[in-house]
Amino acid sequence: MAKLYHVPLSPFCRKVRLSLAEKKIECELIEEKYWEKDPDFLRRNPAAKVPVLKIDGRTMAESAAICEYLEEKYPAPPLMPRSLDARYEVRRLVGWFDDKFHNEVTSKLLYERVNKKVTKQGFPDSGNVKAGAKAIKYHLDYMAWLLDHRRWLAGDTMTLADFAAAAHLSSLDYIRDVDWNRSAVVKDWYAKIKSRPAFRSILADQVPGFPQPPHYADLDF
Repeated sequence: MAKLYHVPLSPFCRKVRLSLAEKKIECELIEEKYWEKDPDFLRRNPAAKVPVLKIDGRTMAESAAICEYLEEKYPAPPLMPRSLDARYEVRRLVGWFDDKFHNEVTSKLLYERVNKKVTKQGFPDSGNVKAGAKAIKYHLDYMAWLLDHRRWLAGDTMTLADFAAAAHLSSLDYIRDVDWNRSAVVKDWYAKIKSRPAFRSILADQVPGFPQPPHYADLDF
């Protein structure tokens, strides 16, 4: 059985978890306190980052590379479209959420409010929190614009782009940092993706010291 070394609220880990679950690949989840830099973990990934996936006799790091490997090795059901242009758009949006959204929103809200406490790095920086709360509005509006023109973020079918976005938003939703009333189309998109069987284990996550909000696992939120 595959093993995934992860942190429950890490959006990069969640993206890999969603890919594995959607493709029905059984996987043991192992929580890894990467900040403690355990020697055994450093041997698995000298970068001291999660996720790390052990599968097919290989040990893999970096969520984008892992998801691309899973797509090529286990192509059904597909999370990448067939056409070259459509695949580009998926990769562009995965990059958008894992780079721009992460730097402007996730790192300013989730990392300040949760990661700092868990890793004992001090208190949240109020300036970063305010910047993240402002930036997420722009990103939700951009998602609304995309979804006004498409069924899913990258086109007519659900893809890895939707999983990348949902991984970040589900982590932020756990700490009540998403205003779902800002856009009905984004809320409807999230309700659709949240109701997929692949999402079940994510909705069951519990982080000590940070209780789930009442609506978190509610499919009709």
